[in-house]
Amino acid sequence: MKIPNPIKIFRRVRGEKPKQNKQKSPEELLQIRHTLAHLLAASVLELFPGSENSIGPAIDNGFYQDFEMVGNLSDKDLARIESRMREKISEWVGFEKREVKVDEVIKLFPHNKYKRELANDFAKEGKGLTLHNSLNSKNEMVFLDLCKGGHVENPSKDIDPDAFRLTHIAGAYWRGDEKNKMLTRIYGLAFATRPELDAHLKMLEEAKKRDHKILGAQLDLFVFSELVGGGLPLWTPRGTLVRNLLDARVWKLRKERGYDQVEIPHITKKDLYVASGHWDKFGDELFRIKTREGHEFVMKPMNCPHHAQIYNRKQMSYRELPQRYTNTTMVYRDEQSGELAGLSRVRAITQDDAHIFARMSQAKQEFLKVWDIVENFYNPFGFEMRVRLSMRDPEQPEKYLGKPEQWESAQNLLREIAKERKMVTFDGVGEAAFYGPKLDFMGKDAIGREHQIATIQFDFNMPERFDLTCTNEKGEKERIVMIHAAIMGSIERFLSILIEHTAGNFPFWLSPVQVKVLPITDTQHKYAKEVHEKLLANNIRAEIDMRAESLGKKIRDAKVEKIPYLVVIGEKEMKEGTVTLESRDDGRTKGECMLITDLLTKLNKENSV
Repeated sequence: MKIPNPIKIFRRVRGEKPKQNKQKSPEELLQIRHTLAHLLAASVLELFPGSENSIGPAIDNGFYQDFEMVGNLSDKDLARIESRMREKISEWVGFEKREVKVDEVIKLFPHNKYKRELANDFAKEGKGLTLHNSLNSKNEMVFLDLCKGGHVENPSKDIDPDAFRLTHIAGAYWRGDEKNKMLTRIYGLAFATRPELDAHLKMLEEAKKRDHKILGAQLDLFVFSELVGGGLPLWTPRGTLVRNLLDARVWKLRKERGYDQVEIPHITKKDLYVASGHWDKFGDELFRIKTREGHEFVMKPMNCPHHAQIYNRKQMSYRELPQRYTNTTMVYRDEQSGELAGLSRVRAITQDDAHIFARMSQAKQEFLKVWDIVENFYNPFGFEMRVRLSMRDPEQPEKYLGKPEQWESAQNLLREIAKERKMVTFDGVGEAAFYGPKLDFMGKDAIGREHQIATIQFDFNMPERFDLTCTNEKGEKERIVMIHAAIMGSIERFLSILIEHTAGNFPFWLSPVQVKVLPITDTQHKYAKEVHEKLLANNIRAEIDMRAESLGKKIRDAKVEKIPYLVVIGEKEMKEGTVTLESRDDGRTKGECMLITDLLTKLNKENSV
């Protein structure tokens, strides 16, 4: 079959070359990364004839492209592909685009079933189809793809050929469905300049040293079992202690602000999520259970509809509001195997969840109270914080529930709150939940990565769907608002962030073992046991190492476990009734000699956060 030459029918979209500016906007970076995904596809198809490319989007810090490969591809091939991409950058000078019908896509891509499938599906959904043609300096077509656009205007001038790097190869099911063919995904990093790329690569090297999957095992916090299943972490005694300490801190802050604890089951009837609207939005992500009587239940993927039922157990008076319910409990999501990643993405998620039921006039005060909790909880960890004002996308109103005036009022209130708190903020248009706008707290970790941590969310949907009201001063029913408040969000994900942020060096109050007592020889064992018992009696989590090993090995082993303090006891300390304290942080070989009473005073002070 002869493929028609689309060069004759494309509309030119290339404009004047933009002014060179090393400070690229987020939109410009997306365009660079998307263009590089096209260059990657063109290079691979040239070097591996007969291969087919499927999709290639821009992602955070880079891009990827999926292929059905002809021939074997390994990481050793990346340098060759990368070299060809750099050659092509100098050859590509622009793009042309036009809108097409399905029949034309079928003709233009006779050997690419992925493009044909996408074209058919987009057409059925009423979406437009757009082709983009890459051009060389002779105005000739050099690469054609089905793509919605978003490229640089002139790759040869707008992309620094030294500012990208292909990083690795992975497997990815076509369209994320494990029933489909496994494709080969090639990942790349891309920035505006080489120094930015180098800085990011340096950060990734540091991130490898801080990998929570490695440190979690080293610190004996959690384990995964193939018999239990992927995405289902098992927590050791030390890991469970850390989880409980974090949860207790959140509960302390909430209790001081008038919250009550509630409890709910782990399964529920399908009807609850149909009524709440979650079934239509997230039905494919649910673990489903069929009872022997034929009833359909699901493992709960969220807690808010349950808390709404607790609120609705009786008709509330305005005098009883706000009602503040908190519940640390697991929820379950049917994540795909290829998307699981240590604690960062799991199937069993522990949420420190809270829901506030209030009048609209009380909403601002409740948001501020949650903000106080967020600041109090996160300040000791040293994250650099800013807030994303997550708003709805006015161009896609069909994605959101609620009236436009409700959204406008709520979004204005969030801006007012953020302005009052004087924290650095930025807009996240389209980042709102389908039921209301949010304040998302973003924390930058020790190596410069930004993570969403806490969130406070408006909800118009749940009060409407479950008819949540209070009786007002006139004796009339008044619609209330619901506020979602998660401090850690997912304890699993937060711990993955915290382990890497601290490199496993937890603050003293959070360390599962705070002190290791190290007698130098057998002669000091009795005195070391006395010191150990005094530490335990003062609520210091201490262990004693009485192995027949050298002091040097005991110290090295304790530092691998990242224990904050080592208490060394030799002949001199035993005779004088003292201890020598060494710190994990300063790495001193000769520590500070002190009385046990002074040691307890010091440690108790550090234990109070």
